[in-house]
Amino acid sequence: MTDRRFTVALIVGSVSEPSLNRRLANALVGLSPDAGLSLVDVEIGHLPFFRAQYQSEDEYPDVGRGLKSGVDSADGLLIVTPEYNRSIPGVLKNAIDWLSRPEDASSFPGLPTAVTGMSEGAVSTAVAQTHLKSILTSQGAHVLGEPEAYVQYEAGMIADDGTVADGSTRDFLLEFLRSFQDLIRRHAAS
Repeated sequence: MTDRRFTVALIVGSVSEPSLNRRLANALVGLSPDAGLSLVDVEIGHLPFFRAQYQSEDEYPDVGRGLKSGVDSADGLLIVTPEYNRSIPGVLKNAIDWLSRPEDASSFPGLPTAVTGMSEGAVSTAVAQTHLKSILTSQGAHVLGEPEAYVQYEAGMIADDGTVADGSTRDFLLEFLRSFQDLIRRHAAS
């Protein structure tokens, strides 16, 4: 591990309260210093629907410019997503649309990106993550392939404040973050 701490934009693809994925995000924030990362929350809940008439970032409303600035100023992007109807939530797809425009100023090309999510289901958010990784890859993001992080929630595993009570879950999440830090480090060195 390098001594450099990398800044990572953190997007939670759910605006629900309470949210299992916000709980997972809080756990990742708490673990991130041990992986050489600093996670910075980038809010997506107040974004209006993206409209094609925005031809330049100058035409973006403040909230759209803030989203792009939050991601563009970071060394990487971490997305924590739930699964809605076998895909990603609309609010997350909307944020991706904002970040991928205007075409000549997309935030994604070459951006080290990692995806995770948590649900109570046996396959967790595997289908949503696969869909999301396909979208991100098509936009030019460098998406972390291994380890894949499909977290199945169990009561008491992660507290509301992000404390990870389960040791094996803590170790797994730390391994995931360290692998992501390695991807960012390799990208920064190139």
